[in-house]
Amino acid sequence: MPTARQRRFFFWMPIAGVVLLALVWLFWPRAVPVDFAVAAPGPLVVSVSDEGETRVRDVFVVSAPVAGLMRRIALEAGDAVVAGETVTARIEPGDPSFLDRRSATEARAAVQAADAAGKLAVASVRRAEAERDFARAELTRYRGLAERDTVSANDLDAAQRRARTADAALAEAQAALAVRSSELAQARARLMAPGGAQRGRSGDCNCIEVTSPVSGRVLRVLQESESVVAAGMPLLEIGDPARLEIVTDLLSTDAVKVRPGQRVFIEAWGGGPPLAGQVRRVEPFGFTKVSALGIEEQRVNVIIDFTEAPARWQRLGHGYRVEPRIVLASADQALKVPRAALFRDGDRWAVFVGEAGRATLRHVELGLENGLEAEVRQGLKAGDRVVLQPGDRVSDGVRVTAR
Repeated sequence: MPTARQRRFFFWMPIAGVVLLALVWLFWPRAVPVDFAVAAPGPLVVSVSDEGETRVRDVFVVSAPVAGLMRRIALEAGDAVVAGETVTARIEPGDPSFLDRRSATEARAAVQAADAAGKLAVASVRRAEAERDFARAELTRYRGLAERDTVSANDLDAAQRRARTADAALAEAQAALAVRSSELAQARARLMAPGGAQRGRSGDCNCIEVTSPVSGRVLRVLQESESVVAAGMPLLEIGDPARLEIVTDLLSTDAVKVRPGQRVFIEAWGGGPPLAGQVRRVEPFGFTKVSALGIEEQRVNVIIDFTEAPARWQRLGHGYRVEPRIVLASADQALKVPRAALFRDGDRWAVFVGEAGRATLRHVELGLENGLEAEVRQGLKAGDRVVLQPGDRVSDGVRVTAR
């Protein structure tokens, strides 16, 4: 028969075993659940992109050549125009402006002075006519006396000179009268009030016709209704929609990587697959632009040409939104891994590779990389499984399992 000590031993022994097994189960190191990705060869493209817009390469602004009343413009956006033939606008020169009191008094005084000068010129003409008539009559008498040898040849020559001088004096007086008449008309014109001239109808007004400078289409009508315009006021914008280009402003840190001739994929243009393009120019002048978050950024314009047939992008117009993606570098067969698997170990890049259920630290050398993937030139081989976004629980040699 077991003793009391043995009975206590057999009673507590199973309990102690269960507690020990529970402690071992709780503190036994478990595999960390992680996500894996496989390093595999494939195409890798490094690009930079931002929003852009299309624009006609050469936009011509038609302006009013003179100030006046512009008739209503009949053209609408999209209408075709021919250089030197299509009338884009018709402008009737404006009336004179109102005169202030002093200017009006001066103008009336000028009219009176011109009228008096005209009367003086009329008197001068009459005096010159009298002198001419007298000189001609005198010359006639001298010629009759000369035929009878009553006067000398010298006296006859003097009479002829006086007749010619009288004719010249009359012509001078008549010219002076014409000048005074013009001055009087000019002085009266300064007193002309606005609205004094009768407006012509749209078909017979004394208008200046403004023709299109180039052939193309009307892009935008800036001033459509009939109104008084000033000289130099923009009226229409004209261009050729078949000559489209794309302008996108990139951060200056991205623009320094772009060179003329690089390939471009034009995405999010609303017409299906991306369009092909090519960088034509990177402007040398940067400008400051405030972002949506209120941050000042230095931007640079990059100009892009379409390389596709016009039939593919002919539905695009001036000022349409697109998203060009400029290819900076590319590789057809690059061993690549997701960027989420990379981390810094000191001054080197590293990844965790899943081998035999454990995480192994590997240092790698990178090549091309974009925001999603990176090329691994050394440290991995095709088919290796790398840990994505390793947390602080993952270290070299730790057991891991697929999540």
